Amino acid sequence: MRYLLPVLAIMVSLVTAQVPTLAEDWPEWRGSGRQGVWNEDGILARFPAEGLVYTWRVPIHEGYAGPAVAGGRVFVTDFVREKGIHGTERALCLDEKTGKLLWKHEWKVDYAGTQPTWASGPRATPTVAGNTVYIVGGMGRLFAFDTRTGEVRWQHDFAKEFAAAIPTWGVTSAPLVHENLLIALVGGEEDAQVVAFDRDTGKEKWRALPSAGDPGYAPPVLVHAGGVDQLIIWHPRAVSSLNPRTGEVYWEQPFEIRMGLTVATPVIHDNHLLVSAFYDGAMMLELDPEKPLARRLWQKKGTSEQPADTQALHALISTPVLDGDFIYGIDSYGELRGLKVANGARVWESLELFGKPTRWAAGLMVRHGDHYFINNDRGELIMARLSPEGYEEIDRTELIEPTSKGGGRRERGAVLWSHPAYANRHIIVRNDREIVRASLEATQPENPDAAR
Repeated sequence: MRYLLPVLAIMVSLVTAQVPTLAEDWPEWRGSGRQGVWNEDGILARFPAEGLVYTWRVPIHEGYAGPAVAGGRVFVTDFVREKGIHGTERALCLDEKTGKLLWKHEWKVDYAGTQPTWASGPRATPTVAGNTVYIVGGMGRLFAFDTRTGEVRWQHDFAKEFAAAIPTWGVTSAPLVHENLLIALVGGEEDAQVVAFDRDTGKEKWRALPSAGDPGYAPPVLVHAGGVDQLIIWHPRAVSSLNPRTGEVYWEQPFEIRMGLTVATPVIHDNHLLVSAFYDGAMMLELDPEKPLARRLWQKKGTSEQPADTQALHALISTPVLDGDFIYGIDSYGELRGLKVANGARVWESLELFGKPTRWAAGLMVRHGDHYFINNDRGELIMARLSPEGYEEIDRTELIEPTSKGGGRRERGAVLWSHPAYANRHIIVRNDREIVRASLEATQPENPDAAR
């Protein structure tokens, strides 16, 4: 028996060594839990010299919404322009392996009242939970679809049903699933800034917060702190913490934001909560570990959004990250900064992501192990380490052509502002012409250009 045990141990280790890590889906905005973290192993350490290997390319129309991936399916939205700012929004479901269209649903839309330059498609990433995908269009049409058939289980219209004022840049906030609820930033009248619906039936369960003006753009996030689950809503007047089951307000910290630009997602780590806005700087809150309360740790604002005048971080599209005792984020003109969590003091700054100062520059950061994948608005995918010592670029490759006009800015003539999905050792990303799937697996496919 004493000789048999070591043999059994060796056999078990050999078997387990051959079992791959379970694949990981990307079911909502910034991945599971909205944390911007990708956990799969077997990922390449550098990009192929000849470029990424694309497993499929599928035509698509306009839109900023990134894809969600769950259960072997890709969910994405777009806008088929018909005349001016009139057209049709679509929810699309594709087979993850092949890109084949499995189902679609269409509805008419008129972007009147939004900023015309950016009136070009839905913004919010779909949210998948179980066999339902929740999708909100650019003008506040909310749908719950059966993921398998595309059947509409229920729907709401924020403008018609809640008298919601559609914000200047459209509805961007991806709805959030918590237990039996689907929670959405609605911006409606009679205290319907936030509304929770029964996720199965669509019946309203609670509403919270007065809608005094622009509802903002940041999606709701969840945190467990102070012994309870807290729903964090960052709107243009404050950061609010709610009981996600009832809508009861736990606490609020005022933070007045110009032009309603609460865009970057609130980020939370180790009882710290950071929000950052383009014109108004950043605020760091410290969450009480014993009860649902928060205090302002620091708040910093520059004299303008110009790089020389900003303090701490003036983010716009790019959600910062909290990594240990440090913050890494992209400032107003593309300056990637390292800051101290404790006081917001700047430790370093780099322009290497974009090459030169560029207003509203965007880089969407996802942590993978000890480094980050960053797709910038030039259409490039970058691997880099971010540390207190600075920015260390590992590799960079072309990802997809930027096509969103964004006011005609940039030397490339357009921008890419859509967040990719990282799922099952691949990256899936879209522009205004196509959605593509490329391998990030350590062992690359044999056919290096199956769909290029």
